[in-house]
Amino acid sequence: MDRGRGASRGHSRGSKRGGGTGSASTQEKPKREAILDLSKYVGLKVRVSFTGGRQVVGILKGFDQLLNLVLDQVEEEQSEIQQTSRVLGLAVVRGPTVTLITPADGYEEIADPFAET
Repeated sequence: MDRGRGASRGHSRGSKRGGGTGSASTQEKPKREAILDLSKYVGLKVRVSFTGGRQVVGILKGFDQLLNLVLDQVEEEQSEIQQTSRVLGLAVVRGPTVTLITPADGYEEIADPFAET
């Protein structure tokens, strides 16, 4: 019974493509590099800003290529006016929610040069 184009499926898979030795599976893909090199900040205090405006300060313990972060001794700054904070301890931060990562000691707020007064 001739099934047309689908008749050879499953019988000689791979013998017509690439030699059939599985060479494509033995080749390693190059590792994706992270957008930022945060390794120099591991063990240091960093300030992380999130979408929505929240900010936390903590010690960077680890990260991955998606910018998921592990922070220790985390404090969330709740209000800029009252300068209150909430202690969170150890936290895992999802990379897609991060908008800014800065060293905590090198953070200085400047006046907005584009604001009309």
